[in-house]
Order: sequence, then C-alpha cells, then structure tokens
Amino acid sequence: MHVALSLVMVAVVSGVYSWLVPTNPTTVSLSYLLSIVLIATWWGIGPATVASVAAMLCFNFFFLPPVGTLTITDPQNWVSFFAFMATAVIVSQLSGRARDRQIEALARQQDLERLYALSRSLLLADGEASLIGGIARRLAETFSLTTVALYDRRADRVAWGGAAERVDVEPRLREVARTAEVIRDPSGLVFAPIRLGGAPIGSLAIVGGAIGDAVLQSIANLAAIGLERATSHEAMAASEAARQSGELRAALLDAVAHEFKTPLTAGKAAASALLSGAARSPQDHELVIIINEELERLQALVSDAIHMLRLDAGDIVVRRERYRVFDLVGQALREMGSRLEGHRLTIQVPETAVVDADASLVRLALRQLLDNAVKYSPPDSAIDVTVKPNGDVRIAVRNSGPPISPVDRGRIFDRFYRGGHSENIPGSGLGLAIVQRIARAHGGDVTLASDAAVGTEFTIVLPVSAEVEAPGAES
Repeated sequence: MHVALSLVMVAVVSGVYSWLVPTNPTTVSLSYLLSIVLIATWWGIGPATVASVAAMLCFNFFFLPPVGTLTITDPQNWVSFFAFMATAVIVSQLSGRARDRQIEALARQQDLERLYALSRSLLLADGEASLIGGIARRLAETFSLTTVALYDRRADRVAWGGAAERVDVEPRLREVARTAEVIRDPSGLVFAPIRLGGAPIGSLAIVGGAIGDAVLQSIANLAAIGLERATSHEAMAASEAARQSGELRAALLDAVAHEFKTPLTAGKAAASALLSGAARSPQDHELVIIINEELERLQALVSDAIHMLRLDAGDIVVRRERYRVFDLVGQALREMGSRLEGHRLTIQVPETAVVDADASLVRLALRQLLDNAVKYSPPDSAIDVTVKPNGDVRIAVRNSGPPISPVDRGRIFDRFYRGGHSENIPGSGLGLAIVQRIARAHGGDVTLASDAAVGTEFTIVLPVSAEVEAPGAES
C-alpha cells in the first residue's frame, strides 16, 4: 500500500512538471528529493527506496534530453543524473533510518512508561491486587497481552491474566522454572524464567504482544518482586488471621474457664464441708469422697486445658527473673501437698544453682512432672528430683514406674496422647505437652530417658541467661 502511494507521489511530481508547470531539471530534481524525504519520513526506508528508483527513471525519461527515452547523450546530464541518483538514495536511507530510530525511541519510551506503571502498581498494590492472580492481571492489562500465565514454583500454582487460559502452557511453565531458559514459540508464545537472587522461583508465559528480550527480562524481574511481595502479604494475612483467632480463643477461654471454675469451686467446697461434718454412714462417707476426688480431677482437667490453650495462643508471657532453683523446686513440692504422700522423695538441688525464668511457669511444669510421676509409679516407690547445672540448668524428675515403649516415646509430648500404661490412670494427656511448651518458651526443651533398670526420667533443660541481672525473690 505504501509503495503504491510512493509511486503515485512520484507520478504526480512528474505530471505536474511535464504537462502543467514546465520548469528546469534542477527544480524537478529538488521536488523529487522532497517527495522522497516525505515518503521516508511517513512510511520508512522501503517505500522511499522504491520511490527514489522511480524518480530517477522519471527524471531521465521526462526531463533529461533526449526527452521520452531512457538514454542520455550530454555528458553534463550524466553527471546530473548520477548526482540525483546518489542524492535520492542517500536521502531516502537517512530519512528512513531517522524515522525508524524515532519509532524505536517512541517504542522504548512506551515500554519504559509501561514498566514504570507496572512497577508502581505492583509496589503500591494492596489486598487482593497484591496476590499472584492480581499480578498476572496487571501484566496483561499494562502490556495489552491476550494471555499471561504466572507460575509460582514454591507454591506450585499458576495464575492467569487476560482473556484466555491455555491448559497446555502449565507443563512448559514448570519446565522453564526448572531450566531457567527463555523459550520463544513460533506460535507467538513466550516463556521466561523468574529469578530472585539468581535462583529460579517461577516462570512467566505471555501471548499477544511483541516484547523484546530486555523488556521481557524487566517484566520477569518485576514479577519476581511481585511474587515475593505476594508471599509476604499472604504470610502477613495468615499471621493476622492467627492473631485474631488467638484473641478470640483467649476471650472464649476466659469465659469458659470462669463458667467451669465457678460451679467446680462451689461443688468442691460443698464436698469438703460434707467430709469435715458430722459422722454419717460409711456408705455416705465413701460417696462424698468419690465426689470430692472427681471434682478435683475435673478441676485439674480444666486447669490443664486452660494452660495449654493459653500457651498455644501466646497469651502467657514469659517474665524472666533470677531465682534459686532450690526455691522453685521447694515451692512446687509444697504446692503438690498430700499428692506426694506415700512416696519416698529424694531431693538433690544445689542451693547455688540459679536460673532466669518465669517462676510460676517453671513451678507449673514441675508440678506436671511430679503429678506424672505419682500417677505412673507404685505408691511406695521413690521419686527423685535432681538439678544438674551444666551450662544449662537441668531439672530432672525420675520415677520408678514401668518404662515407656519406643512407640510411645515418639508421641509422648503430643497433646491428648496417652501411652499404653494409662488405661486405668486418670488424666487428660496434656501435662507433658504443657511442660514442653513452657520449656521451649524459655528457650529450652524437655528430654526423656526410660528403661526398666532406672525407671523413667523427664529433664527440663533451661538456659541460664546473662541478660537478667536483677535478682528476684520467691515468696
């Protein structure tokens, strides 16, 4: 189309100067050159080159003697003809190149504007627009692409943008994410890896746009930033949801704890009053004892559940102070009260051993281990409490009960899990889980050693921190 229009322009110039406005060859040549410049500017090098050849032939045929032939007899006309020919070709080439460079510059400017718009939208996006699906849609909208497929390798998911989805693209997306190679399909489908820190984290497929390698690489870099931001946004959303869930759980927990403890306290008080009251038949006395014991058991279950849920929700804050381990162990033993009666207690706690910890939580963990020892060892057996300061403070509680099987050892700290020897032993399966959570909240852990020769020993390992300098006193 442009070539035809170029030939028409040459024909118009030839007709005007041949039949309407006769003039000298110099004016004609300049007019031809002006036409060639305009053609090169408007339509590029190809039409301008064709127009320059046509203009040379017309100039020779219509304006150089002998007119009406393609021959030149005057040597001066040969000089004029070759000068015109060289000028026409050079002008067409220079003008066409200038036009091409201008088009290329405009295309680069447009690409930069699009990349800036894309980077701005990805960095400022919030909510759903910052997720992987929003990134794919923004890519399609910004670069007017028919289809965009964005593959997140870490989550193994594909998001689509544009008007069409192609199922056949997904296997190749995974391949490109693995090989990190750019693939340009003859059908117009382009695949590019998405890297972050040199490592491939996904891939990109686009259809419907002529995008150069540099721009494609820039898009892939922005997609990498977008994927990383989407991952962070999802993590923050999950964290916020967990926080809100924890707050709701803590509120419900307080309400449930209050509703449970009020009737339990009243029932326990009534049972205690009956036990300390006037003499009654042995049968009634035994029933009251059963009621009292079951209320104690229910109170313990509620307390364990409350402590476990608060530890899970992060509702319990570790308030570290420096304490003597001897004082913490002694207080825990006193809090156990009559539960330890009948057992032979052996206490080996150096009075110089200190630990930076939350006293109430450590005492709770010790009570759980002591209660576990009472439940799973014979009434007249020994219970040993030993403290071994060895860099860390190790508080060990050993009982003489049956050894824990290898199968049970792997799950002994799971919530609500009870081992093979617990069929007729009351409990909730939360005690050891609470001990482990308390130890880990202090930066420590709980270890287990169990065999038929020495019994079962649980050891709370608590790090001795140098950060706490103010001494604390146990009341």
